[in-house]
Amino acid sequence: MTEILLVLVGVLLAMTAAAAVEYYRQLRSVKREYEKAREAVEDIVLSFNRQFKQEADKLECIAYKVEAASSRSDDAVKKTEEASKKIQNLESQISIIREDREREISRLEEVERKVRDVAVSQEALVAKLSAVEEQARQFLATPEAKIEAVIPIKREKALAPLTETELSALEMLTSEGPKTAPEIKERIKLSREHTARLMKKLYEGGYLERDTSKIPFKYSVKEEMSKLLKKAESGTA
Repeated sequence: MTEILLVLVGVLLAMTAAAAVEYYRQLRSVKREYEKAREAVEDIVLSFNRQFKQEADKLECIAYKVEAASSRSDDAVKKTEEASKKIQNLESQISIIREDREREISRLEEVERKVRDVAVSQEALVAKLSAVEEQARQFLATPEAKIEAVIPIKREKALAPLTETELSALEMLTSEGPKTAPEIKERIKLSREHTARLMKKLYEGGYLERDTSKIPFKYSVKEEMSKLLKKAESGTA
């Protein structure tokens, strides 16, 4: 009985040892498989991490671009608003310029109308002046017009009312010939107004003739007055 038990124990021990060996062998195989699986998982995790980092970098780049685009969009919106304001200002200025231009056109039309009126008036004036000049030429062409004075000279009293200055002017014109009022002023040393009054008085008194064909007028002593002055000089001599 004991031997049978020993045999059974031996068999059990052998089986246990064999099972342990097999278990150890299986365990080592599982461990190797685990190591392989772990390496594969690590490779997968590393690969995933790399891909994740790449995707994260891409997302970061996209976020930066989106932010930059958003900033540019904000700038574009601001610029658009500024451009809109400038356009409104330009439209306002253009409206003002258009109104000013219309007023200027209206004023120019009014000026043109006045210029036309002035031109018409000038043409009428030129026609009148032409008629007056024609009358003056006809008047000057008449010998009596240059000889007759406003008031006829009275021979016996011709020199009595004259002052020394007036006599000097008449003697100067008699000896030197016709002269204008400015030339006479320089010779008799009087003011322009005084000389003009003197010439007017002598002309209206019948002592002088006046040539109106040119301006300034030329004054000359009437032939009768010149003879009287020469006789007076001869008598004095």
